[in-house]
Amino acid sequence: MTDLQIHEVDSVHMKIESEKGIARELSDFFTFSVPNYQYTPAYKNKLWDGQIRLFNLHTRTLYGGLLDYVLSFAKDRNYTVSNLVKRPNGTITKDMVEKYINDYLKPYCVDKPIKPHEHQLNAVTHALNKQRCLLLSPTGSGKSFIIYSLIRYYLDKIPKDKKILIVVPTTNLVAQLYDDFNDYSSKSSWNAKKECHTIYAGKNKETDRRVVITTWQSVYKLHTNHFQQYGAVFGDECHLFKAKSLTSLMTKLTECPIRVGTTGTLDGTQTHKLVIEGLFGKVFKATTTKELMDKNLLSKLDIDRIVLKYGDEIEETKRITYQEEIKWLITNQKRNDFLIKLCGNLDSNVLLLYNYVELHGKPLYEMIKKSYPKRKVFMIYGGTDVDQREKIRKIVDRQKNAILVASYGTCSTGINIKNIHNIIFASPSKSVVRVLQSIGRGLRRTEDKNNVKLYDISDDLRYRKYTNHTYKHMDERIKIYNREKFNHNAITIRL
Repeated sequence: MTDLQIHEVDSVHMKIESEKGIARELSDFFTFSVPNYQYTPAYKNKLWDGQIRLFNLHTRTLYGGLLDYVLSFAKDRNYTVSNLVKRPNGTITKDMVEKYINDYLKPYCVDKPIKPHEHQLNAVTHALNKQRCLLLSPTGSGKSFIIYSLIRYYLDKIPKDKKILIVVPTTNLVAQLYDDFNDYSSKSSWNAKKECHTIYAGKNKETDRRVVITTWQSVYKLHTNHFQQYGAVFGDECHLFKAKSLTSLMTKLTECPIRVGTTGTLDGTQTHKLVIEGLFGKVFKATTTKELMDKNLLSKLDIDRIVLKYGDEIEETKRITYQEEIKWLITNQKRNDFLIKLCGNLDSNVLLLYNYVELHGKPLYEMIKKSYPKRKVFMIYGGTDVDQREKIRKIVDRQKNAILVASYGTCSTGINIKNIHNIIFASPSKSVVRVLQSIGRGLRRTEDKNNVKLYDISDDLRYRKYTNHTYKHMDERIKIYNREKFNHNAITIRL
């Protein structure tokens, strides 16, 4: 008798039939502790044990994208398998993809023909052959063009009554992706304005157009029936696809076998990676930031880690909570004066990233405007209208000496401002995703920009044997920079 029998339930789940003992082993194999679970209210109130269980022991179901992990589980334990789930493994070659793009799509970008790079061809080829995958390709590698090439191909392959859904995390990414598609197709007979429909707050969720670009927030509450019209789904910047509302959206696409996720970064946790792979497919690394820099496809990056030291006032910060420390730092006038002077001393365009709008972002914006009346100064945060964000993005791209004060939430992921020469981390973070995505805002090359400078601001509030929270976060960022092989050096400044 076969130990494991694997059946496909739908485009989301597979069912694994086995004896109870093996099922419990599978459950343990796909059970993970959520990072920092001990700090969550649900755990503190004893409503949750801090574990995520990907295998449902009751229904014996698991996300379909995790098939390879199940087969590996069985092989390692010498279990026999009857696998009735058939995954495509096509024979499309990179040369065929290149010919298709050059001869059929004839893509343009700002009135210049696009010649696809090798990593883009590899990514498109892999996605077409596998049909389910998670493309790991860093910021600036041209993920929007990869998605465009794939949707154009699948529009001709999926049934004519089926549509393609593209899900992104923010409204500015909806507008940006739509503009990119319009640009790429400007010299072809395919018209993005006629073929694509965008959805965000207040916009119609029903359309006859075959390509729908939406934020997940706009559609995740819709009934399952709404999602039966889609034959393919693309998740852009899907490192954010870990909230319950997002997994709920993806699990409603039960008749959608073509699933491609793209991201520049994963957060490093096994749980995060497996959830996204389960919803889409196994990770395929197209390239790395360092490889793109070495090929001169991205700007060269240099990092100055500026460590701010304080006077006797740090005695009042010892052993305070993380939130208290953050408030102390972002309301510290000497620290903010330093940030304002740094912005003014930097030539070319500056992107200053902050985390707290009312306490930090708005005061910095007003002080910078007052200090440098001759410079163009802009602010973007969650309350900025999407059309205004897009307008600011395009203005900054044309400026040579602008300062953009932007929240991490609106500008750390996805937004494409090529003409950024300097980035300032005004608020501390240890998140792999946030750090790498934020750096990516400045990596795109232009005709007159080959280098970008990051100013990573950290704060030394150590007192005797006590080490403050955000100083520890600096150590985590150093690990990220070393792992990515970025050039960085430390500069200590006493305020």
